[in-house]
Amino acid sequence: MSLTLLSDEDIRKLLENLTSEESYSFQDALKSALHEYSTGTQAITTGSYNQPARTSIYSERTGATTLFMPSNSPAGHGVKVVTVSSPNANLSLPTTSPTGSLTLYSPDGNPIGFLHAQTLTAFRTALASSCLLTKRANVRTLTVFGSGQQAYWHIRLALALRGATIRTVNIINRQFSENAKNILKRFYTVPMEVKEREGWDQAQFGVLTPGYGEYDRLQKEHIRAADVIYCCTPSTEELFDANILTSREGRKKGRLIVAIGSYTKDMRELPSELLIQATRLHQHSHIHYHKHATEGGVVVVDSLDGALKEAGEIIDAGLGPEQLVELGELIMIKRLVKEEVDSSQPSTETNSLSESVDKLDIGSQSSVMSSIFGTDSGSSKRSTSQSPSRAKRDSSTTRTASPSGFRMPSFRHHKRTGSQRSTTEDKEYQKRDDHLARWLTSGNVIYKSVGLGLMDLVVGLEVIALANARGVGTHVENFSP
Repeated sequence: MSLTLLSDEDIRKLLENLTSEESYSFQDALKSALHEYSTGTQAITTGSYNQPARTSIYSERTGATTLFMPSNSPAGHGVKVVTVSSPNANLSLPTTSPTGSLTLYSPDGNPIGFLHAQTLTAFRTALASSCLLTKRANVRTLTVFGSGQQAYWHIRLALALRGATIRTVNIINRQFSENAKNILKRFYTVPMEVKEREGWDQAQFGVLTPGYGEYDRLQKEHIRAADVIYCCTPSTEELFDANILTSREGRKKGRLIVAIGSYTKDMRELPSELLIQATRLHQHSHIHYHKHATEGGVVVVDSLDGALKEAGEIIDAGLGPEQLVELGELIMIKRLVKEEVDSSQPSTETNSLSESVDKLDIGSQSSVMSSIFGTDSGSSKRSTSQSPSRAKRDSSTTRTASPSGFRMPSFRHHKRTGSQRSTTEDKEYQKRDDHLARWLTSGNVIYKSVGLGLMDLVVGLEVIALANARGVGTHVENFSP
């Protein structure tokens, strides 16, 4: 049995030089795992994807918290150990940047990999966010809060996957730090042939900090102009005023908003008013409704259990499981838009999903899915079902109730004969499909991530396979513990 040892530099070089095809291959592997994890399409007895709760240890001496995150998959299992400064630590103590390791094992328990976790963690988080990014119709302007590893990899993957349309990258940082200077340098030093191949050789980058006299005005402009907003800071207070996006003007444009920097109940990046509005049931007959970007009625999360326990924004907004949907439950929907919408033309939101996405069985009466598909009657009454334990899945079946209390629709075409379904029913199904398409491709989509060890396991295995193929790292043959 071979053991692969990869330093942070080894991993950084591998990931910096991914081709577009390799990036999509990494994304597909993660999509598959998250989908299996969220929907239970595999039986427990067959060795499905499993994510036990993570544990932590706090050190008064260092002011740092160490997290232990185990996970399991049919391909093997692993545990990541990461140490990071606690947001409540004594300010006199030195800051500990997120650092640690990932140990991977084969299904029979043999160690197969030991990887430095710094770059890997940032990359796998950005890779999960990219699963929503690649569904968006317009990705021209990115606005990014933060300038660390997470900010860098969210931008870098966006450029790798959607660089042909990205023209502006606005980075907002609380100070013009070394990180702020270095993140610009990293993009400027990317070889021109790579930029041209990925299509962002003409993209403009800028950094905005509060020290600039026009900061408030420019911050508002950058947020409103953004097609995608990445929040990548370990903040304990919201990064911007909610009114920028909750006002009538702010709601005219749909955005993908990704918040991955805060990871405890005492931390938050997004204002609670923004989340409350995103999950509010809207009357379609409202006189101004047509001027507002499509709302899904839910916030997307990586893990329902993790978000309810650890996401400060979710807790502060008072959201319950019926107002959240796991990323893995949406990943089954194929990429909806493959071409950029010209901003000089009227919006060409997807009119028919029949050409771009498998049809959905919208038979579920769940209020969550009803709000996503735009079929809720307007009543504020929602399901009160709680997150079921994944350990209680029925091992005799291949489907289960979703973590958020509803059954995610299975894919199958709805085209049937007239005797099977009326024209009215077909139109209603099409209306629901179109609403989902509009929301995911051009509506307001908020994604909150607190991190999953399962992401590290899946991406770590892919990194080991790539390293072995390219002869990168140290390989110990016939290793036996």
